[in-house]
Amino acid sequence: MSLWRRLLEEFTGQLEMPPEVYLDLPRTVLVGDRSIQIENHKGILEYTPRKIRVRTEQGEMIIVGAHMKIVSIIQQELVIGGRIAGVQFAAKP
Repeated sequence: MSLWRRLLEEFTGQLEMPPEVYLDLPRTVLVGDRSIQIENHKGILEYTPRKIRVRTEQGEMIIVGAHMKIVSIIQQELVIGGRIAGVQFAAKP
C-alpha cells in the first residue's frame, strides 16, 4: 500500500464522513440471500446466472449463487437479485 493511501486512511478515520467516500471503497448491502447492492463499482467483468465478477478500485468482488440477474445498474451503483450464496474479494495483484 502506498504511503499516500495509508495517510489518507488514517486521516479519514478522524473525519465524520464514511471512509468509502474518500478511499473509493465499495459499499455493499446484502439483503438476506436475495439481493446485493454494490456502490462505487468500476464495471462488470463477468456475468452469468451463477457468477458475477465486479471490478472495484481494490481489485474485484465475486458474487456466486443461482438465478442471479442485474436488477439495476447506474454509474456508481449495481443491484443484483437472485439466490446469493457467497461474496469474495480478490485484491489487485
